[in-house]
Amino acid sequence: MMRDSTNLMIGNLEPEENVMGSNDWLGQLSIALQKLEWTADDNIVVEIGGVAFSGIQQTESANPKWAKPFGTVSYQNDAFIVIKNKTRSPIVPSQPNPELKAHHEQVQ
Repeated sequence: MMRDSTNLMIGNLEPEENVMGSNDWLGQLSIALQKLEWTADDNIVVEIGGVAFSGIQQTESANPKWAKPFGTVSYQNDAFIVIKNKTRSPIVPSQPNPELKAHHEQVQ
């Protein structure tokens, strides 16, 4: 049985957000990285935001429901993923504006 190859291609060849379904988050991420012109050579770091970290030591009598043990990480319902491109975010210290003077230095 021979198939007609003209009917096999459906859609647009140009990368567009509406070509893929809404559940194709890897495809959406790929499109975003292409738009930003990030490459595989860039130093990319992935972090998780929206977490609660217990940074204090609790007493033994503390209620574990409200006082989590030291070092416990809890991911909140609205946690999110942060993708940073360290290659494209150089550290540049802020420079003071020479025209602005502190209030106590103003001469009347």
